[in-house]
Amino acid sequence: MPVGHITNGVHVPSWDSAWADRLWTRAGGKERWRGTLETLSEAIQACPDEELWTCRAAGRQALIQYARERLARQLGQRGTTPEIVAQAAQVLDPNVLTLGFARRFAAYKRPTLLLHDPARLARLLTAPEQPVQLVVAGKPHPADDEGKRLVEAWAAFVRQPAVRYRAVFLEDYDIALAQELVQGVDVWLNTPRRPWEACGTSGMKVLANGGLNCSALDGWWAEAYTPEVGWALGDGQEHFEPDWDAREAEELYRRLEHEIIPEFYTRDAQGIPRAWVARMRASMAQLAPWFSSNRMMREYVEHLYLPAAAAFQRRSAEGAQLAQELQVWLARVASHWSDIRFGNLEVQHEGSRMSFSVQVYLGEVDPQWVQVELYAEPVDDGAPIRQAMDRGGEIPGAINGYVYRATVPASRPPAHFTPRVIPAHPAASVPLEEHHILWYR
Repeated sequence: MPVGHITNGVHVPSWDSAWADRLWTRAGGKERWRGTLETLSEAIQACPDEELWTCRAAGRQALIQYARERLARQLGQRGTTPEIVAQAAQVLDPNVLTLGFARRFAAYKRPTLLLHDPARLARLLTAPEQPVQLVVAGKPHPADDEGKRLVEAWAAFVRQPAVRYRAVFLEDYDIALAQELVQGVDVWLNTPRRPWEACGTSGMKVLANGGLNCSALDGWWAEAYTPEVGWALGDGQEHFEPDWDAREAEELYRRLEHEIIPEFYTRDAQGIPRAWVARMRASMAQLAPWFSSNRMMREYVEHLYLPAAAAFQRRSAEGAQLAQELQVWLARVASHWSDIRFGNLEVQHEGSRMSFSVQVYLGEVDPQWVQVELYAEPVDDGAPIRQAMDRGGEIPGAINGYVYRATVPASRPPAHFTPRVIPAHPAASVPLEEHHILWYR
């Protein structure tokens, strides 16, 4: 059953900041998201480090100002004292590495993975030389009690006096808040448990803004990740060990302590983190165009819509002659499929190859309406073997009975191979339009 896929993309103009929008306009022109993507990648590659870093700093500063105002509102709505509300104007720092994540709080998304060791996280946030700050948002489904407990864990953590100025939880997560977050964070965290993540487009939304991703290898990041564009968690496999979350939490802490934080704060004489900006440039040039709705729609049009339109034109031409022919074929195959049966199967070794011959009795089914194949399941993540069998002479004394033959390499046991009969028509999509199949027993 051939199943293809087209990875999601995001509508970049809906998610890029004003500063990022101006940068992309200067680099790629006003119509940049409507043209070909190759020129966009080349344009970002040519942007000076200073311009990229200035854009990133402007987005971070805007997020912090927004977070302060939103935090003050939510504290005021809760009846907090005016003194505490006033302190909201002092939270976060526009020059500090800013991590962020926002999502539906569900257990499989592991939104509290970073909270596995709260004391260790607090030390990262309050480090005197290379501090980190964190902006968190999200909400659970109203009926998800476990998700509510995960929200409570973050709410309790950010209330601690030691981290109050380095971590905020913004309530009432909505699209407006999502826009501010993806425009302002330096690193977007995503920690789903494989294989539950469908696509995870939130990480795509930071790309055009110069934000980087640190994510589990699931969803879109499993397709997008390379070492020069961001950071990965896990080994890309499914794990069910009881301690696996703890192991990935440890990996996340180590990734922050030894890679992400040092790279952000390693500056040259001009105060620019050149290695960090190089990673930003690679992410923006390679990933932002590719994971945009531009590429997504092009793939839908080129791989699906245009072939479908061409197929419709072929079937409807000349008074729908081909469509009528297909309808006759479909009806005859369906009505006579039960006539088909297999006879004897013989296997012979011929040096490094095996020869299969099988008797097939087609009854009222025209030999042109079907294909006889030799099939073997895939091994070691390879592709299945589908070897068409050649129709030989008629079986003496049989009506519409034939011997079909095929040879294959003898690299696998004969028992791995099974003859089968499937419908065949050069203009039909099998098994989508005709799903009958007969296996040799």
